[in-house]
Amino acid sequence: MSRPLVVFTDPEELDVGPGVRLLTDAGFDTRVVGSRDPDAIAAAARDAVALIVGYAPVDAALLDRLPGVGMLATMSAGYDMIDTAQARRRGLWVSNLPHAATEDVAVHALASALSLVRALPQADATVRGGGWNTEFAALPCRAGELTLGLWGFGRIARVLARIAAPVFGRVAAYDPHADAAGWPDGVERLGLDELVAGSDVLSLHTPLTPQTRGMVDTALLARMRPGAFLVNVARGELVDTAALLAALDSGRLGAAALDVFPVEPPPLDDPLRSHPRIQLSPHSAYLSDASQRAYVCAPAENVIAWHRTGRPLTPVVDPTLEGAPS
Repeated sequence: MSRPLVVFTDPEELDVGPGVRLLTDAGFDTRVVGSRDPDAIAAAARDAVALIVGYAPVDAALLDRLPGVGMLATMSAGYDMIDTAQARRRGLWVSNLPHAATEDVAVHALASALSLVRALPQADATVRGGGWNTEFAALPCRAGELTLGLWGFGRIARVLARIAAPVFGRVAAYDPHADAAGWPDGVERLGLDELVAGSDVLSLHTPLTPQTRGMVDTALLARMRPGAFLVNVARGELVDTAALLAALDSGRLGAAALDVFPVEPPPLDDPLRSHPRIQLSPHSAYLSDASQRAYVCAPAENVIAWHRTGRPLTPVVDPTLEGAPS
C-alpha cells in the first residue's frame, strides 16, 4: 500500500530535515520542490495529499491541478500566499503557525526600534569613517521620553508591548479587531489617526490584505510626527516605498528599519538598499535556532494531526464551518 505524499513547496533557507523525519515516522512520503514556480509544484505534487507552503502563491489555477490535496499548511504565521476563499470552496483545510516565532519577531522589532532611537547605524558609520560623536548629524533620543505606537495588536505586538514597556515612556496601539475585554493595562488604545500622529516610533504589526496594502503612503507619512521612526517586520507591501523614500529625503521621517520588502530579496539597485537612513535586515526577524525547528516541525505536525483526526492543530480555514476565513 502506497504511503500518502506530502510536498514542501519552497522552504528556502530552512532545513526541512526535522519535519521530513516527523512525517516519515508518521507514515508519509515527502518531496521537496524548492521552487515557487506553479508548474514545478504541480508536477511534484500531482499525487500529494498535502502541501507545506513557504511563500509560493497557491491560487485557484494551481489548486485545479492538485485534485488530491486536502490540506495546505503554511510555514509562517501569515497565510496571504494562499487563496483561502478558493481553498474553502474546494473543502481544503489551511493551517498556519501562530506561535513559531512570536518572541523572535517581537524582540527584533524592539531591537530595530531602539537601534533607530539610539542612532546606532549613524554611530557605526561615524566610527568606521574615522569620526567621533561630535560629528553626529542629530543626537540620539531618550527612549523613556518617547511613545512606541503599534499598528495591529495581535500576538507579536502584545509581546512587543510587554517587553518595551520598561524602556519606552508610553506604549499605545491601534487594532479595530482586537477584543477590548482582553486589552492589557499599560497599553493605551487609540484610534488610527491618534496613533499615527502621536507615535515617535510606529511599528507595523497588521496582516497584508487588500485594505492594508500600501497603507503607509504619502498621506499617512505626512500625519506622523516630524522626525519619527518607522519599523516594519510585518509585510513589505504594507509600505509605499516611493512615499517612504520621499519622506526620508524631505526629513519628514527620521529613519526607518525594514525587515521585509515588496520584492525579496530587493534588486541590487533598489534605492532602499542604499538609503543612509534606512536600517535593513534580510527578512530575518523570525529566525532563531528555535524558530528554525518550529517552522518545519509545526507544519508537519499540522498535517499529521489532520490526516489522523480530520483536523489540523492550528487551522485558519475550517471548510466544515460556514463563514470560515476567506
